[in-house]
Amino acid sequence: ACEAASRLGVWMLNVHASGGTAMMQAAREGVAKSGRQPLLIAVTVLTSMNQSALKEIGVEDELQNQVLRLASLTRQAGLDGVVCSAQEAQLLKKQLGEDFCLVTPGIRPKTASLDDQSRVVTPSQAVAWGADYLVIGRPITQAADPLQALQAIHQELQNL
Repeated sequence: ACEAASRLGVWMLNVHASGGTAMMQAAREGVAKSGRQPLLIAVTVLTSMNQSALKEIGVEDELQNQVLRLASLTRQAGLDGVVCSAQEAQLLKKQLGEDFCLVTPGIRPKTASLDDQSRVVTPSQAVAWGADYLVIGRPITQAADPLQALQAIHQELQNL
């Protein structure tokens, strides 16, 4: 699947870090066979999950430790980075290096609703804490004026 997606010209694709090292290495090998080099990242813990949601699925460790564990496996498997909350960005950059790509959903401007997200930060916080890519969905797509919402976020980031 990763080889096929890469051949189609995607610039980034993701797998689940919970799939383990062998699966992530297979994904990396598939991308390599394509002759292209999209960013290959792995999802750690969804930003909609909190500590009690982790316990519900059988993970007893602290949320931050689970994110670091999965991100470390991702790094060892040779992937480019992870999807994580920006709340973990500083820790991951410190432990895994500045070159380890962090894609951060759960980005909400101060005025936006949290929706189903548990671990959220503002766009400027995410960038300040080390996020490389911000995933901002509903605060833009469900805004009364999506263009104005995007421009406001852009202005916030320009003021950093």
